[in-house]
Amino acid sequence: MDLDAVTLSTENAAQAAQAVREGTVDASFRALPADQVPAGISAERLLDAPLELLVGPGHPLADASWVRPADLAGHRIWIPGIRPGTEWAAFYQELSTAFGLSIDALGPNFGDEALMDALADSASLATLVGSGDRYLWPQTHDLRRIPLHDPTPVYPHMLLSRSGDQHPVLTALRNHLRTAGPRTPHDVWVPEWVGPADNGCVRAGS
Repeated sequence: MDLDAVTLSTENAAQAAQAVREGTVDASFRALPADQVPAGISAERLLDAPLELLVGPGHPLADASWVRPADLAGHRIWIPGIRPGTEWAAFYQELSTAFGLSIDALGPNFGDEALMDALADSASLATLVGSGDRYLWPQTHDLRRIPLHDPTPVYPHMLLSRSGDQHPVLTALRNHLRTAGPRTPHDVWVPEWVGPADNGCVRAGS
């Protein structure tokens, strides 16, 4: 199917939903609180992205097969470029509060390569990435991706579309997300403002 992926001029989820309602775009994946979904918009939680810890070989948790979110308390987690007022800022704020984490958003975001270089050279620095996110780094970096469980924090992507829109491409996309790939783990953690998952919600990267 032919899809046009476009970047909206806004990073505000509510404004993105408004763009969908106005027909600027047909659909958008956002983490939008249920009470901010405008009238005329359908918000379906169809794609959960479990988080993983990304660290260098010298980090104390580098050899762990998996870790609990609570185990990250006291470790410096660096996610540069989090912008106040965005949906991901709200997500990481609630994640920090729930598990007592220290998430550092300071400093400009110079891109993935700079972040990978910093992780490789540090024995204390860590970051969080989605399990389906793709990163490339030199083999000498020896970075480690470590799943989080007990519980498994997931970033909840909701498909926003106009209510009643039965376009065949959107219908096919919904059906694919509901049926394809492994299901979301049973020990999921999401912020309280996130609505329930649609039956058949799948993990990102499936």
